[in-house]
Amino acid sequence: MPNLVDIVEVAEALETKAVYLATDRCTVVRNRNSKCTKCTDACLVDAVHAQKNKLELDFDTCIRCGACTTVCPTEALIPLDPMDADLAGEVASALEKTGETAVFACARIASKHVGDPTKFAEVPCLARMEESILVKLAALGIEDIVLVDGVCKTCKYRATSAQTDKTVEDANQLIEAVGGTARVRRTSEFPEVALLQDAHQLLGESRRGWFFKTRERAKDATVKTVEVVALKSNNQVVASLRDRLKISDEGTLPQFNPERRMEILNAMYEMGEPVLPEIDTRLFGYVTIDTEKCNACNMCTVFCTTGALSKSKEKPEDGEGSYLEFQAADCVQCNLCQDACLKKCLTVETVVPTEELFDFEPRLIWIPKSNRKPGMLGSTRYKK
Repeated sequence: MPNLVDIVEVAEALETKAVYLATDRCTVVRNRNSKCTKCTDACLVDAVHAQKNKLELDFDTCIRCGACTTVCPTEALIPLDPMDADLAGEVASALEKTGETAVFACARIASKHVGDPTKFAEVPCLARMEESILVKLAALGIEDIVLVDGVCKTCKYRATSAQTDKTVEDANQLIEAVGGTARVRRTSEFPEVALLQDAHQLLGESRRGWFFKTRERAKDATVKTVEVVALKSNNQVVASLRDRLKISDEGTLPQFNPERRMEILNAMYEMGEPVLPEIDTRLFGYVTIDTEKCNACNMCTVFCTTGALSKSKEKPEDGEGSYLEFQAADCVQCNLCQDACLKKCLTVETVVPTEELFDFEPRLIWIPKSNRKPGMLGSTRYKK
C-alpha cells in the first residue's frame, strides 16, 4: 500500500504542464515574417503567443483545453494532458466494453455521471481532439466514433465549438476519400452503449480500487516523465536561436516530419485506394508558383519546415531554368514558404489532389533562371 510520500509524489507528477513547447518547430520562431497566428487565434484566454521569433505560453493562464495543440500545423505545441498515447490507450480500453463504438467525452459532460467512465475516453475539452486518432480508429475497423460534448452553447468555452466541428468534418472527409465506411459524429448525449447502468456499483469499485489505481498512476506518471524527457532531448535548446536554426549543408533550416500527419496517411493507406479526386483540408497543402514573377531565390525551400518543397537535381531538357520538387504528403500547410517568398509568387492552397497525396514521386515545378545580382538578398551560396 502506498504511503503518504507516494501519494504526494503522484499528485506532484500529475500536476504537470498541459503543453510542451517544441519551440524550434514554430514558424514564427523560424522566421519572424511568418503570418501564422493559429495557436493565438484558437486560445480562449490569450495564454499563447508566437511573435518576434518567440513561442510563449502562460501556464498559469492556460485552461488546458488543448485547442492550440490541435491547430498547430508543425506540432510545435504538444499536448501532455492527455498525451496522444494516453488518449489512445484510454479509448482502446473503453472499446473492450463498447465493441465497435469509440466514445470521447469532454470533462463537463463526464462530470455529470451519465456515462460510464470505463466506456469512454475523457478530454478536458473536445477542442483537444484532432484528426489522427479518429482516422486511425477508422482504419482499425471502428465504424462509429462519437464525440460527446457538454452542450457547448451553454459552456463558457463554447468558442472552441467551431474548431471541433472542423475536426469532425476533416476526419470524415479523409476517411471518405479512401472509401472508408466509418463515420465520426458529434452529440450532446452519450450513446446507449456508453451509458452508466449502476452508479452505486461503480462507486464501490472506485473506493475499493483507489489505492491500487494511485500506484498505477504513479507508474503512469513515471512513464510520462520519460516521454517528456524524450521530447526535450529531441528538441535540445542550445546557446542561441542562430545556432539552433543554422543553415544545413543542403541550404535549408532544420526540417522534421510531424507525426500526426504521417499517422493519418498510414491509416488512410490501410483503409484503401483514393476514391475522391481531391480533399479540402487544413492538414495538407498544395503549392503553386507564378513562374512569371519568380526569380528563383529559393527562399521557399530554405524555410520549408518539412522538406515538402526542395531543390531538384533534375534538369530541364532545354537547359533553361531549374526544377523544385513538391511532395503533398509532407506539406502541413504551415504557409511559411508563402510568407518567406520575396516576390509573393507562391501560394499554398487547401485543396489537394488525392492521387498526389499518395504519390511517392514528387511533382516537379519549373522555375526560371535566377536573375539575382551578387550581394542581393537570397544570393547566399549553398552547397549543391
